[in-house]
Amino acid sequence: MLGEVLLAASRNRRARRAVSRFPLTRGVVDRFVAGEQTIDAVTATRRLADLGLMSTIDHLGEEVRDTGAAVETTKAYVRLLEALRPLGFGDKAEVSVKLSAVGQALDDAMALDHARQICEAARENGSTVTLDMEDHTTVDSTLAILHALRTDFPDTGVAIQSYLFRSEADCRDLRDTRVRLVKGAYKEPSSVAYQKKSEVDRAYVRCLRVLMSGSGYPMVATHDDRLIAIAETLADGRSDYEFQMLYGIRTDKQLALVRSGANVRVYVPYGDDWYGYFMRRLAERPANVAFFLRSLGGK
Repeated sequence: MLGEVLLAASRNRRARRAVSRFPLTRGVVDRFVAGEQTIDAVTATRRLADLGLMSTIDHLGEEVRDTGAAVETTKAYVRLLEALRPLGFGDKAEVSVKLSAVGQALDDAMALDHARQICEAARENGSTVTLDMEDHTTVDSTLAILHALRTDFPDTGVAIQSYLFRSEADCRDLRDTRVRLVKGAYKEPSSVAYQKKSEVDRAYVRCLRVLMSGSGYPMVATHDDRLIAIAETLADGRSDYEFQMLYGIRTDKQLALVRSGANVRVYVPYGDDWYGYFMRRLAERPANVAFFLRSLGGK
């Protein structure tokens, strides 16, 4: 129930204004968000690299309905990639892009053009782009843009959400692709998505089995020890896959996996539009609310 309330709040404009104006301590936001500026994202990426961790960096923002804002988000990604270039991280530092942040709600052609610009900047770094997946109404558009991008940028990846009924079939279609498999972080109706955690977990395993049997590059995005163990079993000796975890969550597990020889990438968000992302992190793991409240109390 708490998770549902937080998910609803993540998309509520009044709640956004109220929380954004509240004097949050830096400790709360810094747990989940690298910072607001490009240099903050670069610094976090360097720190993770020193620990043997790869990064995928997300400039926060979504549901842009203004052309100027979509252009600015695109420029922010290009600036980030230009700042990373001298460090020579290559594919150890990629970027994650929400198409709704670069104009998808306005025009698919605009979103594709902006995504191409970001992909080109990533290629200059020897890196690539993963398209984030948003609510179920955007899946067809996102996959169409993915297929268009892969003509010139074949390493472009995409996130697939296991809680959607359609996702197992989508995974079959994407078995030669870089796919980040996630459970799903949006409140979806029962007509299109599994509602029970056990159903979502079983769907995750089915999707993972499909991806591990393909020629693509599975990106196993989970903090669940059981699913991590299942992924290692399904990999059956293959090493061309990775685990992905969120910035600030289960850092001990991230490092343990690296020490075991696994490839581990951390999802690093940055930017001043942190509200929706922050609320969804609380909703995914309501125990994080306790951390949030303790921080507000200075404890």
